[in-house]
Amino acid sequence: MDERDELAELFEAERGKLRAVAYRMLGSVTEADDAVQETWLRLGRVDAGELDNLPGWLRTVVTRICLDVLRSRRARPEYVTGQPLDEVPDPAPAGRPEDEALLADSVSRALLVVLGTLAPAERVAFVLHDMFAVPFDQIAPIVERTPVATKKLASRARHKVRGVPAAPPAELARHRQVISAFLTAARAGDLPAVLAVLAPDVVRTADLVAVPPGGSPVARGAREVAEGTVVLADRSKLAELALVDGAVGAVVAPGGRLLFALTFTVEGDRIAAYDVIADPARLRELDLAVLG
Repeated sequence: MDERDELAELFEAERGKLRAVAYRMLGSVTEADDAVQETWLRLGRVDAGELDNLPGWLRTVVTRICLDVLRSRRARPEYVTGQPLDEVPDPAPAGRPEDEALLADSVSRALLVVLGTLAPAERVAFVLHDMFAVPFDQIAPIVERTPVATKKLASRARHKVRGVPAAPPAELARHRQVISAFLTAARAGDLPAVLAVLAPDVVRTADLVAVPPGGSPVARGAREVAEGTVVLADRSKLAELALVDGAVGAVVAPGGRLLFALTFTVEGDRIAAYDVIADPARLRELDLAVLG
């Protein structure tokens, strides 16, 4: 085995870890693979014999590539909210290797949405430290900060990711149970189960962009709301629980691209009202966090 073949073998041993890092940085399987491929090309331009820690070098390079992508997005945003559902590409289309689908499923869509709200340096610091246990003194040169400042970046990011619940833990847990039951029933298209968690006089409101052709932005009464929910069962399969403005809500975000957010009013063990937010201006005003 010559030196190039040996280097390729060492790189392949790290490829999975590099893709995992890049995917959490970028939220896209395709872009993660591109970042990993660029890392391999850059490896070919250096003297591998001078690298004391190849895994560390590779992780640093792929992170810097991802950081450049994130900064480019910041300057010219590519991931817009409010995009019609049928125009959003599947993050792991059919026909791709199974490991790509597993990679796309390895991070919740809700987390990808929240990570997308972080500043590039915050995302890098959080992903490397909190998700891959990389020490701050190794992250600091990548984000061009001191280790102390890098630790503060990760702390700010962690606070944003976790959010601040606006309700006591017991109330939050009860609301979570009710809304989770609603989403489970909606995904299954189970009309009786949907009805079971709706108040008789429930009201569903929605931004026009979220309403199917010919539909109304307002639905009233359990039967009307439940029937409309069951019709959209496929959309419900993309919904995940999240903390929305401090309360239990949900996001619909294929590939980490936020399309809709749902806010709920829960009274007792029933949903009294919910709002489907799809207008980009309204989505940008929401405070989104991961529901722990």
